Amino acid sequence: MTSTHAFWLAGRQATGEDAFDVTSPWDGRLVGSVSIPTDAQVEEAVAAAYAVEAEFAATPAHVRAAALDHVSKRLVERTEEIAQLISAENGKPIKWARGEVGRAVSVFRFAAEEARRFNGGEAQRLDTDAGGVGRLALTRRFPRGTVLGIAPFNFPLNLCAHKVAPAIAVGTPIILKPAPATPLSGLILGELLAETDLPAGSWSVLPVANDKMPALVQDERLPVISFTGSETVGYAIMDSVPRKHCTLELGGNGAAVVLADWASDEDLDWAATRIATFSNYQAGQSCISVQRVIADASVYERLVPKIVAAVEAQVTGDPNDAATDVGPLVNEDAAKRVEAWVDEAVKAGASLLTGGKREGASYAPTVLADVPADTTISCEEVFGPVLTVRRVEGEAEAFAAVNDSKYGLQAGVFTHDLQTAFRAHRALEVGGVVVGDVPSYRADQMPYGGVKQSGVGREGVRFAMDDYTYERVMVLTGLAL
Repeated sequence: MTSTHAFWLAGRQATGEDAFDVTSPWDGRLVGSVSIPTDAQVEEAVAAAYAVEAEFAATPAHVRAAALDHVSKRLVERTEEIAQLISAENGKPIKWARGEVGRAVSVFRFAAEEARRFNGGEAQRLDTDAGGVGRLALTRRFPRGTVLGIAPFNFPLNLCAHKVAPAIAVGTPIILKPAPATPLSGLILGELLAETDLPAGSWSVLPVANDKMPALVQDERLPVISFTGSETVGYAIMDSVPRKHCTLELGGNGAAVVLADWASDEDLDWAATRIATFSNYQAGQSCISVQRVIADASVYERLVPKIVAAVEAQVTGDPNDAATDVGPLVNEDAAKRVEAWVDEAVKAGASLLTGGKREGASYAPTVLADVPADTTISCEEVFGPVLTVRRVEGEAEAFAAVNDSKYGLQAGVFTHDLQTAFRAHRALEVGGVVVGDVPSYRADQMPYGGVKQSGVGREGVRFAMDDYTYERVMVLTGLAL
């Protein structure tokens, strides 16, 4: 019998009056039962965070860095256990779950390094004008206040890490809300943080229901909101609290552009393999998964069969099997939505090159060609293992096709030409351009985020630290500069 998992309230374990079950999207088995905080316990966590803000901000850098290093090391020690948990609650194939733990290890390590460097300040001479003679400005960054971190289901450990680690690095409290479908990975972070010497109240992990979020979002003691999730929810949050500082990591419609100079058999094999892998990893449930392939006409006829073959070679099935590439979606409703969008596109005239079948929460890796521009799957983020392919004439048409989307997260451009790479960097309306690979590449230390409807702000440890803080200048007077 599975015991009920406690949550973490101001650094200590606690239980509420009710609980909910977490089940596997693969086979429906019970993974764990999670206690739900009461309204009074949520209030206690927020009050504790607010009360400890000044103390935590003044915590020596070595204390914060040591805590972050500890979590990183403990994640390494518990990698297999945590990977199995991610796979069970999320349905993610075990090989991708292990990779997610490895990324979280790096996030906490990067945060420890940044904590040691943070806030050295920048000195600026002001005697560049006569009125500033003898004056020096020293600019440092200070926390905006307690962060409300709202994490999604698709990377239940690493995207929690991207909320928590930067907050600890700058010395600001955080209330973490993991996704209701996948709360167990976030609770594991609580176990590891509880082993550190961080001040009580500086962090909580509260698996509250989504319908409790509006009250937390509106709470004036939580001036910073870091949200990763859907466009609809993200902008609803921002619109409801226009005076708060919001970082929104939202949806995408990731495009991989294959240009005319990427033409050898080796080139096309590489592109096809990468496209097939990263349109289907996490069952396509990644904001930067490949959803659109935009190929120059000169390579299109050779490339598409290679993509179809590589997609069909993806191993689908039990996420516990180390050979599995593609597991289920987060639940059957998500798979039914993907099924409906594909069916709509096919009825509108799209060609189904492979896939197109659903079994429970699993949807077969799918490739569509000749997809009408006004279909849902062309316009929205599919968040499933579905890929569309399109033929274009030349670079200008390819780049215009990438930009013909309300989203702008990342794009991949397969080219060998350095000038083309720089033109892509200038022309593409996205937060990141990956040259020679798919848009799905993300290094956790680099700035990550989008433009247009893909959100505002940036993650990546140091860049999130900037979002959690603001600049404060001190002017020193009467100095002999």
